[in-house]
Parts: sequence; structure tokens; C-alpha cells
Amino acid sequence: MSSLSTNEIPASRWSRIWNSKMGHSFRGNPVAVVSLAIFLVIAFGAIFAPLIAPFDPYDPGQIDIMNSEYPPIWIEGADPQFLFGTDDQGRDLWSTILYGTRLSLMIGLCAVALQAVLGISIGLLAGYIGGRLDSLLMRLADIQLSFSTLMVAIIFLAVTQAMFGSETFNQYAIYFLIAVIGVAEWPQYARTVRATVLAEKKKEYVDSARVLGFGPMRIMVRHILPNSLSPIFVISTVQVANAIISEASLSFLGLGMPPSQPSLGSLISSGFDYIFSGSWWITAIPGVVLVVLVLVINLLGDWMRDVLNPKLYKG
Repeated sequence: MSSLSTNEIPASRWSRIWNSKMGHSFRGNPVAVVSLAIFLVIAFGAIFAPLIAPFDPYDPGQIDIMNSEYPPIWIEGADPQFLFGTDDQGRDLWSTILYGTRLSLMIGLCAVALQAVLGISIGLLAGYIGGRLDSLLMRLADIQLSFSTLMVAIIFLAVTQAMFGSETFNQYAIYFLIAVIGVAEWPQYARTVRATVLAEKKKEYVDSARVLGFGPMRIMVRHILPNSLSPIFVISTVQVANAIISEASLSFLGLGMPPSQPSLGSLISSGFDYIFSGSWWITAIPGVVLVVLVLVINLLGDWMRDVLNPKLYKG
């Protein structure tokens, strides 16, 4: 009997989610369904790139410069073993896109996780404690927002590259990118969480928690934060797309991932010199993948914003 009850728990939870307001909205929104399906396909290919990709673009033994600039298989002169053709270094473009997408998604998700930790912590403290601490933290956020993410990232990465040298920078480029993109965008979370906390801390359940003797940290983390998750989920989807675009832009400018560890941005950059010489696929195909990835994430973010906002949802 106990095993039967245990097996029924996941099914009942899934049923509640599927029949909830969000599940109903998702089923009735073809754009959200198609966007999620495309995102899952891209994410699946990126996660299992070592199993799916016919070649390893990180292995010099599998790269032959004589295979460079083969066109995709639907163009005359292609080599059947290279589905999307090859780049200027002779790497299989299909394999390189799979590995590059995995790298771009990893940087985007880790950078957003760093943004969330910093922004949520600062927003909780500013909104709950208030006073001079609130004024100080929000002024810091205003100063941070007055500079664009790319400008801060370009300055930081250029100085870092000059200080440590290109070889060391390329070795730790992924960590530098995650750090600079994460730190540059924390005010988005901080301002959103602060506004929610200012509204939530005046409600009766917070007063009850204080009467019971709970400390400020427990009240913020265990009581106020769970009621602030809706806007956090919405902003996270948008920030993941922004982080991927920022990484691609920095890699395109030569301040991101090195050619030996291709991301979507560095792939687009490496083929840009060849786009007018006829080898357009080196830039165009990774560019299409980047646009589709960012588009479906933004569409999912728009749907989530609508369904989690009672003023917009009309289900």
C-alpha cells in the first residue's frame, strides 16, 4: 500500500500543475508550446553534444585544415560527412554549433544565477530594512544602471586581458564572462525584489512572524521571498536571453571565448571575414541558431509574464 501511495504522488502533482492556471494557459498558447519545444530541442542537443556531434571540435586530431570551407550538404561541392559544412579551420560546423550552444547556454545560465544571488540578496535587505541602507543600495543600483552592460564588460575584459595576457585570459575566459555579465546586471533583480518586499512586509503574515519571534533573516528568506518568486521567474527568462546576447557580442568583439573553445558568438566572429567571399554559412548558420534561441526564450518570458500577472491574464 505504501509503495502504491508513493507512486501516485508524482502523478497527482503533475496533474495539479497540468490543470492549473499556468498549465491551462500554456496549452491554449501555441506560441508558448512551439517556443518550449524548440528550446528543449536546442537544449537537448547542447547538453548531449558529446554524444550527438560526429566530431569533437576541441580535439585537434579530428580537425583537418584541408577540409576548410566546405559548404552545407544542400550546396554543390559539399562533403556528405559535414551536414552544415565546415569553418575556416576545417571543423565540422554542426558539431561546433552543438558545443558552442552548450557553452553559450552555460554562460547565460551561470551569469543569471550570479545576478539572481546578488540582486535578490540586495533587494531583500534594501526593501526589508529600509532607511539609509535602502538609499545607499538603490543609489548603487542607479549608478550601475547608468552604464550599459556591454560598456562595463568591454572595459573590464580589455583590462583583464591586458593584465593577465591572452593565454591566461583565454584559459579562464568563461569565468571572466560569467563574472562580468553577472555583476553588471544585478540591479534588475534588486529593484524588482525591493518593490515586492516593500509591498509584502506590510501584510499580516509578516506581522505574525514577527510576533512569533522569528528573526529578520528567516522572515525574509522563508516568508517574503517565496511570495516574490513570480516576478523573479519572469525577469530570469529575459535575463538569460540578455546574457546569451552579451556573451555573443563580447565574443564577436574578441573579448569572449577564444576560437579554440567556440561559443555561438565566437563562431559568428570567426566566419565574418569570409561572409563576402562566398563562405556565408560559417557566420549565417550559427547566427540563425543564436537568433532562434534568444527569440524562443523571450517568447517564453512574455508568456510567463502574462500568465503570472493577474492584471494581464484573462484565462
